[in-house]
Amino acid sequence: MLSKTLQDGLNDYRIGATIRTLRLKKKIGLVDLGKHTGLSPALLSKIERGRLFPTLPTLLRIALVFGVGLEFFFAGARDTPLVAVTKKDQRVDLPERPGMREAAYRFASLDYPATERRFNSYYAEFLPVALEKLRPHDHPGVEFIYVMQGILSVHINDEEHALEAGDAIYFDATAPHAYRRSGGRSCSAVVVTAS
Repeated sequence: MLSKTLQDGLNDYRIGATIRTLRLKKKIGLVDLGKHTGLSPALLSKIERGRLFPTLPTLLRIALVFGVGLEFFFAGARDTPLVAVTKKDQRVDLPERPGMREAAYRFASLDYPATERRFNSYYAEFLPVALEKLRPHDHPGVEFIYVMQGILSVHINDEEHALEAGDAIYFDATAPHAYRRSGGRSCSAVVVTAS
């Protein structure tokens, strides 16, 4: 149990309200946020309503989903220009969907240390998946894909776009879309999303 002094001090940061604002801005429900963070919707609701203060690891899980750093919840505007480096061995891997056996892709965040991101960038590896097993998804904003190697099939609505190394595609990400490797031993790309 926290003392009143500690409760008041933590309340001043308005962490729960800030998480709720970020979530609503990105148009993500509590259930979806729970899937991305591995936290229960009930726990997230308690945090947002200020009934529970998150631990730093819990807050970092939430921060990674929104593309902000921990300092976003504790500090005002930064005093120095933003520079964020992500080393290859420090990338944060994001599964297509947690617990899926047959994934069509693996994403690794290339810019997670950058706070206040205006877009999100990923290194993606695409896997061979049967056409009938593709699971289209959508999200607010736009998406840009630059194929680095292999052949990538991007399915948008009912249309398939075959992209080879050096090809790129830009599209409205609110349209249901899916990806799969279309031959060759490997297929990778840089994927950029923006809301």
